[in-house]
Amino acid sequence: MQKGDHAMTDQADWERLQKRIEDRRRTVEAYLRTARPRAERLTYVAIVSSALAAALTAGPGFGGTRFTDRLAEGLDLGGSAAVWQPLCLLATVTSVIAAVSANLSRSRNAETRIVSAEACNAELEGLQTLVEFRQVSLPEALKLYQQYVARVPFVVETPSGG
Repeated sequence: MQKGDHAMTDQADWERLQKRIEDRRRTVEAYLRTARPRAERLTYVAIVSSALAAALTAGPGFGGTRFTDRLAEGLDLGGSAAVWQPLCLLATVTSVIAAVSANLSRSRNAETRIVSAEACNAELEGLQTLVEFRQVSLPEALKLYQQYVARVPFVVETPSGG
């Protein structure tokens, strides 16, 4: 192999690595665009459901039969059972929704995965700059790339078609 051929191969390797970094960053960013809102929704549903369950039980809990009797009279429901039974049922449903939402978020390790993906994206951005300005050797750049992407195995790589 002549010296010019080696330089062309070397340049092609650098370009392939740059493309791979760009593709992986695009994939990580796409993951973050969907994972962040999903995690936030689960958190909000858990918080609101917990608060609603507490609110539904507060009246009967603090006011007792006086609360349920007065509410039944005011709404012309015919008895306190028509007040406390629906309140308890709604409190149970909202409590279950809160528990399911909180556990779904925890079981998927949503926050940990988001933090890992954000860190990986930042590391890849730094590596991209190092590669662009050739401030690192090709073997070292490849090693760093492999280390960074190994931290986010849950982000499936989808390279661009180009």
